Amino acid sequence: MTTRDTEVIIAGAGPTGLMLANWLQRLGVPHLLLDPKTGPTRESRALALQARSLEIYDQLGMIDAVRDAAAPAFRVSPGWRDRPAPSAVPLARLGAGLTPYPGLAELEQSENERLLVEHLERAGGTVGWGHEITEHRETPDGVRVRFSTPDGPGEATGRWLVGADGASSPTRERAGIAFTGTTQPGSFWVADARDVTGLPADAVSLRFAEHGFLITFPMRGRDHHRLIGMDRADEPSETTVRRDVAERFGVTWGESAWFAHYRVHHRVADAFRAGRVLLAGDAAHVHSPVGGQGMNTGLQDAHNLAYKLAAVAAGAAGEKALDRYQAERRPVARRLVGGVDRVFDAVVDPSPAMVAARRILVPLWAPLLGGVLPRLPIARRLVGYLGQFRIHYWMTDAARATGRRHPVVGRRLPWTGQNFDVLRDASWQVHAYGATAPTLAGLPAVIRAAHRFGERRDLHLDPALLHLVRPDGFVAATAAPADAPAEFARVLAEQGYRG
Repeated sequence: MTTRDTEVIIAGAGPTGLMLANWLQRLGVPHLLLDPKTGPTRESRALALQARSLEIYDQLGMIDAVRDAAAPAFRVSPGWRDRPAPSAVPLARLGAGLTPYPGLAELEQSENERLLVEHLERAGGTVGWGHEITEHRETPDGVRVRFSTPDGPGEATGRWLVGADGASSPTRERAGIAFTGTTQPGSFWVADARDVTGLPADAVSLRFAEHGFLITFPMRGRDHHRLIGMDRADEPSETTVRRDVAERFGVTWGESAWFAHYRVHHRVADAFRAGRVLLAGDAAHVHSPVGGQGMNTGLQDAHNLAYKLAAVAAGAAGEKALDRYQAERRPVARRLVGGVDRVFDAVVDPSPAMVAARRILVPLWAPLLGGVLPRLPIARRLVGYLGQFRIHYWMTDAARATGRRHPVVGRRLPWTGQNFDVLRDASWQVHAYGATAPTLAGLPAVIRAAHRFGERRDLHLDPALLHLVRPDGFVAATAAPADAPAEFARVLAEQGYRG
């Protein structure tokens, strides 16, 4: 039996675990990534990449590889049964100026994993394939795990164990963390379909009917789409699903690379941290896949957690920084699951009133989405929620107590067209958006860089203030130059950083 010591042990090499391992490798944090599978997932599974996830891939240095492998989706096309609306919602146009990557990128989970494994290995990291963690226990200064391998049992010790091992997470179960939520009645199916007819090539399609729905995502390759729907049978077959989809929605397909049926769960772990154990991705939250948010939320969990672990491992921050991971990411998961749950209930509600509402309202409002929505101020806000770059964290207890959200602080840094390039350093930074060039003089030592950009008052970037930006690109504080040393030190302390 061998023993290997490290800082972070990661259970699960899906998208979340691989993203965490890549960031820890980038930040110089020793880690051990273990997965019982023999290699990356082969099924397509999760598909959509939202704008915020693409920004994280950019910061990691992977954006070119991801975009080369992905299929773009520039529009959302609603419709009723086999009749698409005369106009579509222009996602890419609505997101223009808000993010470098407006719209959606469709890249199946298997390809995300492959690219993340390749990037990790190029950076000198490895994945322990065929390593299944069978036991873990906390020690006075860390955690010890036992695992099985094709060559026999092994042990490892680390300071933390991160459970990124899926919805049925053994790590979560062993840690005794409840997974609270509900399971939707009925069966849902998913198909990775080729030679599809009846759908636009570059749009996400939302088709509704009296009972059920069809949601589709374009994939790389001609007439290649992901199809998701609902069936009344407990275990629907592809044959019956094909017939139903053709009759109701006018959509057909040839061969399918993957077809599966499943139950939809809406659940959030009662805690994202229990002692030396942290949860991320599906181990911490699951919900319906119809909004294309699940894999993205896990990627963003990993991004948020990685720099906190790095700071604690380096001695720059205390354990409070890891408590902030739960304080920031669990509310995001709860809001997401709650919102998806409400929308999902409205879409699948079989009551006569809701069936009548869908029959009457969808044909009426669907044309308005493409024609009217882009002209409304709320449209860009909705795109921010969908793209997951309109997320808010409370940066201090005092801010949380007021309940008033700042237009910049606690949010991902507004994109100006140039200011995201410097975020690739993944360091604490000070930004100025005006004539005054910021300096590091008198500021806490953890702040490593200072940058000046042109004025952007339209983005609430006050030219009279300095902006403290975290390694994950969120704005932690703003202050006048004279007040910045004290204010930034205070906020850093609340983030768990040492003086």
